[in-house]
Amino acid sequence: MSKMAEFIKKYILLKNQSLMIKLCVFSSFLVIFPVLSVGIISYQRSAVELEGELRQSSRQVIDQVQTHIEYYLQDFEITSLKIINSPEMSRLLKSSDTDNKLSMIEATRNTLKAAEYSRADISNITILLENDQVIDTLVARNFYPATKMKEEYWYRSVPLNGMSLLVTRKLTLVNKEQPVISLVRRLYNPQTLLPVGMLIIDINFKRIEEISNKVTISKNGYFFILDANGHYVYHPNYSKLGKKVQYKQLANLKMNGSDSAILQNERKDFVTYTFSRNLGWRFLTAVPYRDLTGGIIQIEKTISTTIIVSLILAYLVGFGFAASIIRPIRRLQHFMKEVEKGQLAGRVRVDSNDEIGQLTAGFNNTVEKLSYLLEEVYVSKLREAEMSLKQKEVEIKMLQSQMNPHFLYNSLETIRGMALEENQHHIAEMSYSLGKLLRYNLNNYSSRVTLREEINFCEMYLRIQKFRFEERFDYHFDIPEWAMELKVIKFSLQPLVENCFIHGFDSSVRRIRILISVYRHTESSFMISICDNGKGIEKNSLEAIRDRINQLTPAKDGKNIGILNVNQRIHHVFGAGYGIKLKSKFGSGTKTLIHLPILDQRSEGENS
Repeated sequence: MSKMAEFIKKYILLKNQSLMIKLCVFSSFLVIFPVLSVGIISYQRSAVELEGELRQSSRQVIDQVQTHIEYYLQDFEITSLKIINSPEMSRLLKSSDTDNKLSMIEATRNTLKAAEYSRADISNITILLENDQVIDTLVARNFYPATKMKEEYWYRSVPLNGMSLLVTRKLTLVNKEQPVISLVRRLYNPQTLLPVGMLIIDINFKRIEEISNKVTISKNGYFFILDANGHYVYHPNYSKLGKKVQYKQLANLKMNGSDSAILQNERKDFVTYTFSRNLGWRFLTAVPYRDLTGGIIQIEKTISTTIIVSLILAYLVGFGFAASIIRPIRRLQHFMKEVEKGQLAGRVRVDSNDEIGQLTAGFNNTVEKLSYLLEEVYVSKLREAEMSLKQKEVEIKMLQSQMNPHFLYNSLETIRGMALEENQHHIAEMSYSLGKLLRYNLNNYSSRVTLREEINFCEMYLRIQKFRFEERFDYHFDIPEWAMELKVIKFSLQPLVENCFIHGFDSSVRRIRILISVYRHTESSFMISICDNGKGIEKNSLEAIRDRINQLTPAKDGKNIGILNVNQRIHHVFGAGYGIKLKSKFGSGTKTLIHLPILDQRSEGENS
């Protein structure tokens, strides 16, 4: 994470570059980013709108062409039904008499010719019987054997239910090949209902070509038709008629509704198509995608030119703007280097009242004050050196006047020995207790001790107080064994027990009972309770003490110094979650609670 932050500061925010470079780069960015954003959005929206318009117009054109061609071919459906239902055709399909066969064939041929003459767009009508008997209107002009039609791809696909099939094929004439759309329908014997042949009506492309030529897509676009099997029904290039489409993408187009797609060919054609349920054909238009983007490319060039011009202007304006800002900053920088060398006599010229001018004026004032302060500091240092020498003399005298604590401890032992010789056991015991208190102070330098050590120290103090107050008080310890090795603050119990004597005795209290107990507060903490039945604390005084405990107010006035000192040391060692709580009722006694944590050995080792 730190490496990423350093990278951003160094290469994006230009951390180590000059202010001139930063201003030029950022001003250029502020120009390029909005212009580029507008350009990209405009380009994308233009492409979407143009593509949508082309898709919509192509579909409208295709729908119109589809409707015209469907109506046009439906007429041939009617023509084929008229031929099949004609009396001549009925007699031919029923007949099994070979003698009258020739007359029936001629009569049928005349019927076919009559149907052909009625429409200029019929090139040929052929009847192919099961016995390879051929009846057509071209007769000798047809150089393509009709029996070979049985080998073409569509022959076996003709529906068996009497419905027609439209296919694209070529007629072979004397000197040319003519592409046609053939309407094919099976012929059945009206009596046996068995198939006996085929009716093929060959329709030339004159009318379809007229309709297709009216389709204006674009300069390089074209219109074409595919049948249900993916063969070209119509294409401007007649050499493709009847052939399988070479692009799988077109062969796999869905067989319902309408849609558009980008064809993956050399021109990247934008193809729009619709499906005719009546004919089973797909009507398609193809436009090179580059024709769509011609206007967009012009927009792109305009945007690019605008960005370049804007960038040049941004650099020129940015350079001039940066120079006006950086010139006074460089003067200030030069003067700061002089100040670093200790040259405080000079000042920087202020040319303006803007932020940089105010900064320069402020720095001049700072240097002037710094020069004045240096003089004061020099004088102050001389005074401090003189005072330090005097203070050290005082400390040496204080050290010389201090009494050695070991001398005091040895003196107490001497008093104890003399008391025992004179059988003054009370004096001996008091001297022994005072010596123990003194040794506890001398031998333990840690801020924390075990509860056992603190209880022993507190008991020594109570024994000494027993000599003073005799039967006016008694005390009792209720300490479970599990708590004896827990860590507490050193000298934390004695000041609180001492408060029992200071605030507990009164003329109305004849005998004070002091109870020191320990109990578990939570899984991770315990309580030490110091309870007495003395006179208690008045409500106002109690609230004042509690406020000072909560606010950690130092005991500068000497009041409540013991309880405040212990509370502050607990906060310092164990944290703000622990400390002292005080409960009292005037005339009924006082209870002091010490809340402390239960520390494991590892925590004790880390915090000791």
